[in-house]
Amino acid sequence: MRQQWARRASLSASLKIGDHRGRCRTPEEEESYIPFAQDSLVRQWNSMQNVADDNQKSETPIQRNKYLLNINVGGKLFQIAYKVLAQYPITRLGKLALYTDPVKRLQLCDDYLVQKNEYFFDRDPSIFHYIFHFYRSGVLWVMDEMCPSNFVEEIEYWGVHLKYSQRCCRILFEEKRDELSEYLKIEKELEAELEPMESGTQFDGKFLGRFRKMVWNLIENPYSSVPAKIIAVMSSFFVLISIVGMTLSTVEEMKNKTAKMWMEQMEMICAIFFTSEYLMRLISSSSFKNFLRAAFNAIDLVAILPFYIQILFENLDDGDMQYHEELHKVENVSKLGKVLKLIKLMRIFRILKLARHSTGLRAFSFTMRQCYQQVCCLLLFIAMGVFTFSALIHSVEHDVPGTDFTSIPCAWWWAAVSLSTVGYGDTVPDTILGRMVAFVCISFGIILNGMPISILYNKFSDYYAKLKAHEMSQSLQLSRRIRLKERVLRKFSECWRADPRYYR
Repeated sequence: MRQQWARRASLSASLKIGDHRGRCRTPEEEESYIPFAQDSLVRQWNSMQNVADDNQKSETPIQRNKYLLNINVGGKLFQIAYKVLAQYPITRLGKLALYTDPVKRLQLCDDYLVQKNEYFFDRDPSIFHYIFHFYRSGVLWVMDEMCPSNFVEEIEYWGVHLKYSQRCCRILFEEKRDELSEYLKIEKELEAELEPMESGTQFDGKFLGRFRKMVWNLIENPYSSVPAKIIAVMSSFFVLISIVGMTLSTVEEMKNKTAKMWMEQMEMICAIFFTSEYLMRLISSSSFKNFLRAAFNAIDLVAILPFYIQILFENLDDGDMQYHEELHKVENVSKLGKVLKLIKLMRIFRILKLARHSTGLRAFSFTMRQCYQQVCCLLLFIAMGVFTFSALIHSVEHDVPGTDFTSIPCAWWWAAVSLSTVGYGDTVPDTILGRMVAFVCISFGIILNGMPISILYNKFSDYYAKLKAHEMSQSLQLSRRIRLKERVLRKFSECWRADPRYYR
């Protein structure tokens, strides 16, 4: 009973508030009472154990080798000679072997076990095998299956430079590391492309933050609700209507008074919708500076400006017509009409608004931004080919009577058409040497056009698949939300019909 009482008294969780034995104890009970939090009984784990107590318990003393350094890396023991480590004094283990101050040595490792004379490092033991092999052979081996980022982090911790590896392994490793860093960079930019320009949390604490957040979700996030999706569809619909109307306005049969009036009314409706959409984006923006920097907002502004500039110029044209006729300056009116036609032509940029809600156009623009080096290199090769083959065809064909290759600039068009393998046939060589030059030019164009197609297409398909997957996930969330509302309404209707008062 005494042992059971001592064990129960040692557990504070078993003590009760109303227990009289916990308040008053006899001297014998005080001796047997063991508090649970007593430091002398509950010892925390520590590698710096009491050496004197351990030596009293052990009958034979531990033999230490003063020529070998004991290293424990993640639970695995390694032994390396001091003279081997001293050959690399810049590395962490080299400093550990050369330092005589124990404090400095403890700063290099994570822990030290006195009784075994082991320096503990909480690192990956699988990678340390290559570090251990480096100290033994002087060569750092690099395996292909390793993660480049993890391996570089480990060797930087141990102070071993990548230059100690073989040149072939180092080249392959650096290529793999660059490829991985480029992949991570593209993934980060693609995530930024998928996410909206602003987040809903930026409206917290601002003037009319709740209202502006609601408008922002309605305009910028088409997958936030059904009305937002409807507005996105309407935006694309009005863009298509505007482009069709601008196209039909150039048809001769549609230039009568009735058709022109219908076209103007349709253009006015589209302009009102685009203006209201732009103003809603401006109101819901959390930062006016970021709003002006956005490319899509600049496209929206270009889409609505021609309509108002056209109205302004038409009013000036009508008001100043009498003044121009009196001063006999009708040529200024004609210049104003040319400017007006140019402004009307700017409405074609409205088709770029489709990129806001089109996954394919966003993937294409992202591909062009990521592959601008390849595209610029392709344009450089085309320019070199145009200059080279235009000079060759001119030197061969310039003596032929009635030839179109009278100068090298005149031959640029033929070279550009031939390199693109279009071949209009408006300008052709007449001599045998000229046809041979044309054959070489066309062959070079086929090879040149075929090189970057696979690269661009593979990247475009990859980016398009990722954008489409993100879009499908958001659309699935919206559809689930809609189905939830349908189920709730159906349940309410069933409950209402099950109510007996429904039949009265």
